[in-house]
Amino acid sequence: MRKGRWTTGAIAVLMAAGSLAVAVPEASATDAVNATKASTTCPKGWGSLPKSATAGSQEPRPLTGIRTGRHDCYDRMVFDVPGSGSAPLAYHVAYVGVFRQDPSNRVIPVSGGAILEIRVSAPAYDPQTGHPTFPGRAGKVLPGVDLRGYRTFRDARFGSSYEGVSQVGLGVRARLPFRVLRLADRVVVDVAHTW
Repeated sequence: MRKGRWTTGAIAVLMAAGSLAVAVPEASATDAVNATKASTTCPKGWGSLPKSATAGSQEPRPLTGIRTGRHDCYDRMVFDVPGSGSAPLAYHVAYVGVFRQDPSNRVIPVSGGAILEIRVSAPAYDPQTGHPTFPGRAGKVLPGVDLRGYRTFRDARFGSSYEGVSQVGLGVRARLPFRVLRLADRVVVDVAHTW
């Protein structure tokens, strides 16, 4: 009988130790996630004022795609305009109260706490043939862009492609700082998660 009590007691001790062992890794995993977040240094100084750049004379190149990505500090939208060795593209990015289609001035509803209007000097069609190179339709969600799970982006609508400029309305959570990166074959718009 004594042996039976010892076994029951030993089992109780082992079970208690086992439950502690299970709790320790969970706390360690949480601590590791918090340490990673604390070590991420987000860029500062972007601001929310309009940003634009002009380009020298160049042959117009067509817009072939718009894609998005999520990062620790910001959400990203990329406008792909192939053409290696070409001059960087012109762009204008600014917060607007209402997104209006160019040139009709028709209001296009865009969800979110604030709207960024993005204009890139790349038509959504081949300038030589007139054939579409990007399937965006006025007022519709950007094709191939799914913003579920994004911290900052809420909605993305195609405005128009008029006189060599493609226009997009990007709905964001609030008026947050952003930056624009201009490369030879794309324009990148990053919108921060916080100030």
